[in-house]
Amino acid sequence: MKISPLSRRQMLRRSAEAATALALSSPLAPLFAAPDQRRFKIGACDWSIGKMCDPAAFEVAKQIGLDGVQVSLGTVANDMQLRKAEMQQQYRDAAKTAGLEIASLAIGEMNNVPYKSDPRTIAWVSDSIDVCRALRTRVVLLAFFVKGDLKDDKPGKDEVVKRLKAVAPKAEKAGVVLGIESWLSAEEHLDILKHVGSKAVQVYYDVCNSNDRGYDIYREIRQLGRKRICEFHFKENGALLGKGKVDFTKVRAALDDIGYRGWIQIEGAVPPGAPMLESYQANCKFVRSVLG
Repeated sequence: MKISPLSRRQMLRRSAEAATALALSSPLAPLFAAPDQRRFKIGACDWSIGKMCDPAAFEVAKQIGLDGVQVSLGTVANDMQLRKAEMQQQYRDAAKTAGLEIASLAIGEMNNVPYKSDPRTIAWVSDSIDVCRALRTRVVLLAFFVKGDLKDDKPGKDEVVKRLKAVAPKAEKAGVVLGIESWLSAEEHLDILKHVGSKAVQVYYDVCNSNDRGYDIYREIRQLGRKRICEFHFKENGALLGKGKVDFTKVRAALDDIGYRGWIQIEGAVPPGAPMLESYQANCKFVRSVLG
């Protein structure tokens, strides 16, 4: 029987609609999608899974069921070890063996050695851009807590802006984003981004930290938007994800509204006395259910 062009189009449309309905009706569909086809990828911070500055983090992440790991650039004690070519190779090999990705970098040591005042950090941030290129990742978390806190510190913020403006052209050329994670509100972050004036400097948004400060995180995510948020930490202090203060269903709605796609890193979210591995397996399962 000859099929008219119109009938063929109708059949194709109905087939596509049926396939879409089937995918949306199946809660397991996102879990079985290939990682490179997912809108979101799920990782964890190496320090949160007990493997800070250790390539063995990838094997633990594989046991958890993650897509990758956010790795630390290093510490003062190991002289920011990922700046060394031999360490970079160890991390590439570990990720390949586990079948996972190096999701992003983090310079957590800046909580103790502040970017706003210590000259050593200038080289760390600049070198982290080169490390990103070597590891084929694109985001560096810059931590601003403890000694590096910028809240109510205008001279500190001014110095950070000065240093970020100096390094931003290098990051732009490399296609790397430097993400500020701090106690600041969305408005305060936007003020820093405005003064730096570079798409290579964005906000690394931690939903738990901001929620604990009393900020309306669902509004802030929308206020900052996709072009100003480079990556997210999904975290709870002392509770599994979904069992604490953050409404992750509302977070997902905000992510949809801004069109975010990319990495979500799980941090913390282990109840007191609970085993890390089982807690992270539960957290990973929860995040996939929400993001699916």
